[in-house]
Amino acid sequence: MKQLLEEITPTLKEVFTHLHNHPEISWYEYNTTTYIQQLLESYGFTPHLIEDTTGLYVEIGSGMPVIGLRTDIDALWQEVNGKFQANHSCGHDGHMTMAIGTLLLLQKLHNPEDGTIRVLFQPAEEKGQGALHFIDKGLVNDMDYLFGVHVRPIQELQDGTFSPAIYHGAARLITGTIHGREAHGARPHLGKNAIEIGASLVNAIQSIHIDPLIPSSIKLTKFQAGAAANVIPGKAEFCIDARSQKNEGIDALMSGFQSAIRGVESQYDIQIEYQIETNIAAAEVDEEAMELMRQAIVETAGEVNTKPPVITPGGEDFHFYTLNCPNIKATMLGLGCGLQPGLHHPQMTFNRNTLITGVEILTRTVIKAVSYAKKEVTCNDYL
Repeated sequence: MKQLLEEITPTLKEVFTHLHNHPEISWYEYNTTTYIQQLLESYGFTPHLIEDTTGLYVEIGSGMPVIGLRTDIDALWQEVNGKFQANHSCGHDGHMTMAIGTLLLLQKLHNPEDGTIRVLFQPAEEKGQGALHFIDKGLVNDMDYLFGVHVRPIQELQDGTFSPAIYHGAARLITGTIHGREAHGARPHLGKNAIEIGASLVNAIQSIHIDPLIPSSIKLTKFQAGAAANVIPGKAEFCIDARSQKNEGIDALMSGFQSAIRGVESQYDIQIEYQIETNIAAAEVDEEAMELMRQAIVETAGEVNTKPPVITPGGEDFHFYTLNCPNIKATMLGLGCGLQPGLHHPQMTFNRNTLITGVEILTRTVIKAVSYAKKEVTCNDYL
């Protein structure tokens, strides 16, 4: 396998460079989709485009079982060196490269001989919507196992170390508007000050308490109101970031948030509108999938570089696949690649050579999953 990896490494370096230099934001990954489609077609694959949206999937092999490998393809929109632009500061360029590398390596290995490996190139992970869209399209209904990968910052994994699971937290990103009443600064009794209402909302949110054994937080991350010093502002816009390590924790936070909104509305006799912009589920990791991944890491990088599961407060829409489709056994590879200064930092960088190791781990994992799923089917038939 090592020699075959060396053969495709120059291609993968070119692939990464292209993807890194051509980032596209969620739901607008048109050129990214076309690039991946044409690249894989040139190697004899038959990519399947997704009707009415970006993204695609590719299958190698045929029949049952069906093993999935998912990668995200979108970039962030952020300020880089004083200019707002799409930017791959979450590592999705690396994730795509590893998925493509896994397909190329499987092709050289003539694997699987029996069974299907389906690679999903999913859009809009950063919006928390892409996985749900692929679920709605029925792309995972027949899957036995599903694997993913995410580069990890040096705060979690050192370069050249790997984890067989990532326990992401749940998240809700909320935007809202307070509708008070404007008035002259000399006549505050005629108005309903949106800033004062906002202060009450902050206090109400800070009073939300859930099970202290579940790491959780909810806080305002944006508040904008007012334009002139002598005008009582009647309108304010806000953003809220809510996170919990477990799905039941985020449900409890949202229940408390809804109560806080109703209380402030009643207190001031005003209306507060809000909408959930991003909804991310906490990880539901399967023990069998994690063990297959762990074995692949050990065989590739050795026991010393195989680390325990990563627990992180960050979110990933990958986990909607298992939450909405409990029949799927899933886990994500945590790739330690010297990533610094941190995920989503505009100047984020990492050791790109580690991507090649990631390709080997993912390839070993999906091959193991095909073999293991076949044994399960045989046992079930016998029983």
